[in-house]
Amino acid sequence: MPPGARNAAHGEEGTASVELVAAVPFLLLAILVAAQIALAGQALWSASVAARAGARAAAVGGDASAAARSALPPAMREGARVEEGEEVAVRVQVPRLIPALPELRVGARSGLEGGGG
Repeated sequence: MPPGARNAAHGEEGTASVELVAAVPFLLLAILVAAQIALAGQALWSASVAARAGARAAAVGGDASAAARSALPPAMREGARVEEGEEVAVRVQVPRLIPALPELRVGARSGLEGGGG
């Protein structure tokens, strides 16, 4: 290294390591937030699929609630709320990565119109 460059870099030794250590918690937080958002999206998608399955069962005279619950992933079945009416509504709790986070529920509705003939 030329002598002039060595003097210019004086005092900068180790700053990259310090900056990396300072950035790691923010990177981990961003990953945690992204994963929690992905879990919320998966819960919403599951509720939508379950509501559609319940609506199909209701359209053919079956048990809409049982069909909706069976369409949910096993971890979401216990706390699911299924309402039947003109439409089938399903609400599920979003899984939490950190138990201290507040409880959040998402839901979906679906109905099938009878095909007139």
